Amino acid sequence: MDEIQKSVKTCLNKYADFNGRAARPEFWWFVLFWIVVLAVTGLVSKYLYAIAALALVVPGLAVGARRLHDTGKSGWYQLIGLIPLVGGLVVLYLMAQQGEPAANRWGSPPDTAPMSSAVAPGQQ
Repeated sequence: MDEIQKSVKTCLNKYADFNGRAARPEFWWFVLFWIVVLAVTGLVSKYLYAIAALALVVPGLAVGARRLHDTGKSGWYQLIGLIPLVGGLVVLYLMAQQGEPAANRWGSPPDTAPMSSAVAPGQQ
């Protein structure tokens, strides 16, 4: 549960930050959050749904760009999703790829260590 909260907080804190890299868990937990929020708001009101969708589109694009950066590709590859029928599948494939283990032109690899394995300072 902590990993989900950390991923969503990171994406919302980096609301319009298209620089850097995002690991697979960060991206996919945010996508799940996005789907749940839209499903719940859609059940409540179409106006609330529209507000939520508009509020989450920028962080969704930003984390998508950072996810593609982690795989060594430009964030502009998200535009492939606009191609009817196959575009969405291609973008889904690109987002599911493993990130580059070494630093690339968008920065060093994101920290993907599980939160439970983190050791607090002074507790070694």
